[in-house]
Amino acid sequence: MTRHFLEISDLSVEELHVVLGLALEAPKPLLLGQGVALLFEKPSARTRHSSEMAVVQLGGHPVTVSAAEVDLDRRESAEDVARTFAQYHEVIGARVFDHQVLVRMAAALDAAKLDVPIVNLLSDEAHPCQAIADVLTLQETFGADLVGKTVTYVGDANNVTKSLALALVAMGMEVRIAAPVGYQFGPEVLAEIAAYAIEAGAGGSVVQSDDVKAMANGTDAFYTDVWTSMGQEAEAEQRRRDFADYCVSEALLDQAPGAYVLHCLPAHRGEEIEASVLESSQSLVWRQVFHRRTAMIGILSFVLQHRGAA
Repeated sequence: MTRHFLEISDLSVEELHVVLGLALEAPKPLLLGQGVALLFEKPSARTRHSSEMAVVQLGGHPVTVSAAEVDLDRRESAEDVARTFAQYHEVIGARVFDHQVLVRMAAALDAAKLDVPIVNLLSDEAHPCQAIADVLTLQETFGADLVGKTVTYVGDANNVTKSLALALVAMGMEVRIAAPVGYQFGPEVLAEIAAYAIEAGAGGSVVQSDDVKAMANGTDAFYTDVWTSMGQEAEAEQRRRDFADYCVSEALLDQAPGAYVLHCLPAHRGEEIEASVLESSQSLVWRQVFHRRTAMIGILSFVLQHRGAA
């Protein structure tokens, strides 16, 4: 059965631990002489470099494709692009605006009985590759057992936050989301995260509040992201006003002395994070960047090892 990887919850909790383990093993030549298609509708720095180098380290050849080359659903349907790439490549990674494009690509391959997994390199609903890198970073910092640790996410509860929360509750962590009303998760997303936490059975949980100071008190690590993501540029001014009190600042860190700081990048210094905090000794940002590559090795190794399995 082809194992597509569109969101953290596509993995059982046991499989999530397998991916984390594979990420830290010496890469095996699983792609020797084979290709991986990497489709980018959105610009990319870390995702492209980490994905390409992970493919190389697994012995394969990455072929990066820009949006202009395929013009999804205008020049050619997402289904046809997926079926075309599947004739040449062992895996298809895609960074898209609309998550449903990934769902459609996976469904088209399954219907055609083409055993080629789709890996979500980012969509409007999820960023699971980033979440794997974040868990690896936290385990490197705190140790493999993260049960009982707390991460406070400050800012817009978005695609990054959702994948992060799923991964962290599976590790038995408490996820606190400090966001203005209107920028928090709705009941459906909270229910999905809670169900995954129950499956894990490690005591993980998620809570939300617009009181950033209360959420920050005693946390082990802060996490933030840009206030305005790609595709939301028209909302930028309103978002700056709404998030004015949600900056990961030195003053906020005073609520939790010794807490670490994470950011998935790119960073807007002086908005969601103070420059001094991003560059401080408490910042784990560059280890997150490092682990984007190890995360991709783990993800690709997992989906490749399941090709052809019943």
